[in-house]
Amino acid sequence: MKKLLPKITLSVVGLTSTLMLGGCNLVLFDPKGPIGQSEKELIMMTVGAMLCVVIPVIIATLIIARRYRASNTSATYSPKWDFSLPIEICMWGIPMCLIAFLAYKTFVSSHELDPYKPIAAPADNPQVKPIDVQVVALNWKWLFIYPEYGIATVNQLVVPVNTPVSFRLTSDATMNSFWIPQLGSQVYVMAGMQTQLHLLASTEGDYLGETNNYSGAGYSDMRFRTLVKDEKGFQDWIEKVRASSQDLNNETYAKLHEDSIKNPVEYYAHVEPVLFDTIIAKYNNGMVMDKATGQMIHMSSSQSGEMKHAEE
Repeated sequence: MKKLLPKITLSVVGLTSTLMLGGCNLVLFDPKGPIGQSEKELIMMTVGAMLCVVIPVIIATLIIARRYRASNTSATYSPKWDFSLPIEICMWGIPMCLIAFLAYKTFVSSHELDPYKPIAAPADNPQVKPIDVQVVALNWKWLFIYPEYGIATVNQLVVPVNTPVSFRLTSDATMNSFWIPQLGSQVYVMAGMQTQLHLLASTEGDYLGETNNYSGAGYSDMRFRTLVKDEKGFQDWIEKVRASSQDLNNETYAKLHEDSIKNPVEYYAHVEPVLFDTIIAKYNNGMVMDKATGQMIHMSSSQSGEMKHAEE
């Protein structure tokens, strides 16, 4: 036991030091929105439930090791002992209850935190309307399109505080993942497919956005900044983007689509209205799903802004 204690102490000190040194980067535990807060609470609850098993097992292991050590002649020696009802109840009953509890919490949270589920407007501003943002993952940068405002940016996402944000996401390169740790909900994006995500930032600030799916040489630098501003700051930023001399059309998008690492922030004052759907459709023989109706629609080849229902 005397030889075991120093090793245990060293392990505990090492683990504690690692957690303390890494604390400054644990942005996951500093949420700035309701989804991030709910996910933090879910993680903490899960860890707490796990510790309800781990801590007693560690304590029991140390007690048994000390009590039944070879030098302790007062311990009961029972070589034919093979069953104890209290121990069996603890060994099977507690884990079963814990698994049932975690299964219930997993089921409930899976529905509550469904990324497709729209977020209600905050109580202090019930009339606020969500803003739409279309996200395209490229090698190795992020394109953000604001269809309501007709603008686009690269590697910079700006949203108003306390306003629900509705994302439509896809990829025009390898499979990737979209994640803003302090706002929550990582989602994967793939070429030719689209998914949805709903978030809300409750605090103004500058937050990291990144990918968590390895996608090649520029993976580690495929990051963006999420700026959360008040309504006036957001509108001023919109005007700043509209003052840009660049437009995002077929020609400029083809150039943007080229591989690049550590791509700087770029602004586009005007975007082709159906660029996002066109990106998806090129992987599906010109077809794209209309999320409003669930029907497959065809991107017209003669007019960039025209859509028509596919003929059967």
